[in-house]
Amino acid sequence: MSIYKKIAIGLISVFFFVILLHIGLNYWIKKQLPIIVHEKNTTAYAIHYEKIEVSLWSRSIHAQTLLIHPKNQLQNSKAKNGIFAKIESISIQHFNIWDLTFRDVIRAESIIINKPRVILYKKGEKLLNNSKNIKTAIIEPFQKIVAVSNIYLNEGSVDVVSLTTDKPIFRIKKIVLKLEGILVTAATLKEKIPMHFKKYVLVCDSLYYKPNAFYRLNIGQITTENQFLRMKNFSFLPEYGRKEFVQKLEKEKDIYTIKLDSADIEKMDWGFKKELFFFKANSLVAHHVQANIYRSKIPKDDLSKKYLYNALLRKIKFPLQIDTVQVLQSKLVYEEEIDFSKGPGILNFDRFNLQATNIGSGFALQKTADVKIKINCLFMKTSPLNVDWSFNVLDRKDSFHIQGTISHFDVAAMEAFTKPYINTAFTGKFNKYQFNFYGNDENARGNGFLEYENLKVKLFKKKHPEKEAKLKTAVANLLLKDDSGEKSKTADVELDRIQEKSFYNFLWRSIAESFKKILI
Repeated sequence: MSIYKKIAIGLISVFFFVILLHIGLNYWIKKQLPIIVHEKNTTAYAIHYEKIEVSLWSRSIHAQTLLIHPKNQLQNSKAKNGIFAKIESISIQHFNIWDLTFRDVIRAESIIINKPRVILYKKGEKLLNNSKNIKTAIIEPFQKIVAVSNIYLNEGSVDVVSLTTDKPIFRIKKIVLKLEGILVTAATLKEKIPMHFKKYVLVCDSLYYKPNAFYRLNIGQITTENQFLRMKNFSFLPEYGRKEFVQKLEKEKDIYTIKLDSADIEKMDWGFKKELFFFKANSLVAHHVQANIYRSKIPKDDLSKKYLYNALLRKIKFPLQIDTVQVLQSKLVYEEEIDFSKGPGILNFDRFNLQATNIGSGFALQKTADVKIKINCLFMKTSPLNVDWSFNVLDRKDSFHIQGTISHFDVAAMEAFTKPYINTAFTGKFNKYQFNFYGNDENARGNGFLEYENLKVKLFKKKHPEKEAKLKTAVANLLLKDDSGEKSKTADVELDRIQEKSFYNFLWRSIAESFKKILI
C-alpha cells in the first residue's frame, strides 16, 4: 500500500472519528442537560423548556419557551409565592465542553435572554425585604447551573406583586440589559452586590413603583451606562385626592406632587465598600420640574423636632457626595389651607432656577466645604427674587447664612395667599426688599430693609370673607406706615427658633418680624 493511500485512510478515519465523537458528545450533552437543569438543580425553582438545540461546532446551546416557577408550586398549585417567569428563548454562546461534560455546569462566554416576563409574588408591601435572599435563593444556586462572563437581556419585563393587596408594587417594561465582564466568586457572594462587572448598560421604559400607601412613582424612561444616568418623564404623585389624603393623616404633614421632564446624573460612582453603600456624582441636572407642596392645618400638629438641613444631611449614614445640583426652568407652588371652606393660600415661584454645590452627607469626614445654594425665580409671577444660602454639614450648631432680594413687587399679588389664609389683602408696591440673616438651631439674627410706597391693607370678615371689615381696615391703615419715604426703612431682627417648625417657618418668621418693625 502506498504512503498516499495510508495518509488518505488515516485522514478519513480521523474525519469519521471526529464525526462520531461529535455525534456522541452531542447526544450525550443533550441527555446531560436535563439532568443538570432538573435533577442537579439545587435552587428553589423548577426550570422547564419546550425545545433545546446544541451545536458543538459553535459551542452554543439554544432553548425555546422556558418556564420557571417555585418547586413547591407542584404540591400547592393554587398559592403563588416567589418568582414565576416565561422566557421566549435563551442562547448560550461559546460554552466550555469540558465543564459541561465532567463538572455538570454550563460555563460560557455569554448568555442572551430574549423577552423574559418575570412576576415576583411576595408577602408584605416592601419591594425588597432582605437583599441576602437574592444571593442565597437565586444567584448562588443558579451560578452552579450556568456561569457566564456576559449577560444580554432583550425586551424584558418585571412585576412585583404584593400578596397582601394582590396589587403591583413595582413594574418595569421593555428592559434592555448588558452586563459584561461578570465575576462571581465565593468572595463576591458575601458582598452586598454578589457579583462584579466591568461594564453595564440598562435601558427601560415605563417604571412604576409604590413606595408606600400614600404615593406612586412613575418614570417614562431610564437610560444608564457605567457613569451616566438619565430619567425622562418622572412623576411622584399622591394616591389620593387632598381631602381623602388629609383624612388619612394622623398628624400635620406636607403632600407632595412632583413632575419633571428629565434629569441627568454625570460621572457617577456607586456601590458598596464592604457593607457600606456609597454614591458620588459630578452633577445632577433636573429640567422643567413642576413641584407642588400642600399643607392642611386640619390634622393635629406634629410636635416632633424639625431638623435643619445641616443635620438632615448629616443623618445620612453613608458617603454621599454630589458636586453640583441644578434645577432649571422649573416651577414651585406652596399651598396652605386652614380648612376646605375657603381654599388654600398660594405662593408661586415661577421660572425657578437653583444651583447647589457640594451636596453631601459628610459621612466619616473631618472637614468639608460649605453647601452653597443660589436661587433665582419670579415670585408670585411678577417679581424677581434672588437668594443666596450657605451652611456646613459638619457644623453641630447647624449654623446657616441666608440673604435675598425681591424687586418691584406688586403687593396685591399676595392676595392669593393672604385672603384665604388670614382674611387680608394688600395694595401698594415694594420697590425693593432685602434680608440678611445668620442663624443656627437655636436662634437667628440679622436685618431687613424695605423701599415701598402706597401700602394699604384691607381686612375681611371671618364669617363672611367676601365682605370687608371696614372698621378694622380703617384702624389698620391708621397704624400702617404707608410709605418708606426717600430712604429705605431698616429693621434689626433677633428671633428664637421653634424646634417643632421647619427651616422655612424659621425664615418666614424672621422676614415677618422685619416687616412688622418697618411697617408698624
